[in-house]
Amino acid sequence: MTLHGAEPPAGLLLAAGEGSRLGRPKATVELAGERLVDRGVRMLRDGGCSPVLVVAGAEPVEVIGAVVVPNAGWRDGMGSSLRAGLAALPPGCPAVVVALVDQPLVTSAAVARLIAAYEDGAEIAVATYGGAPRNPVLLSAGHFAAAAEAAVGDMGARAYLRAHPDRITRVPCDGVAAPDDIDTPDDLRTVERAALDRRAGGPGGDGR
Repeated sequence: MTLHGAEPPAGLLLAAGEGSRLGRPKATVELAGERLVDRGVRMLRDGGCSPVLVVAGAEPVEVIGAVVVPNAGWRDGMGSSLRAGLAALPPGCPAVVVALVDQPLVTSAAVARLIAAYEDGAEIAVATYGGAPRNPVLLSAGHFAAAAEAAVGDMGARAYLRAHPDRITRVPCDGVAAPDDIDTPDDLRTVERAALDRRAGGPGGDGR
């Protein structure tokens, strides 16, 4: 028996940035023949999220299996995308798992661990790697409004999480996921190699 209702958390993929250091919007970058935006949606869906929303901005996208939320204010930073995504959640949504499009080594297994923590009573669940909090993050509905208010610039939910450490449940995701960001062409090559290793049966499985 869980401490929360039967409705699953929604999934929210932040994918609005232009990828200035990468040289192209990250949402449409392909990794192993799959766009990062499609990979992120699949990860959230397979991890147990429904519905899944994608916040788009610099590059308009169509995504099968997700609701696309346009963010006209994407130039203001990640905070604007988080606010747009939270505002677009369906009425009665009990919780949301927030993920970033540029972290494709985060897996459905990590999402499932956050949801399991939520089902055991966590209000806020944060994936950790080597003990350090990173992404994805799960917020229960009671924190939507305050998290949105605190989301300014490129902070996303970080400022709110730092202000409320006592409410956070840390969820170790070492071995099933990795938080590597794709910010530059070198980062992309590094992640491509790591994804190949996972599909070959290295640490963390196939990265899905």
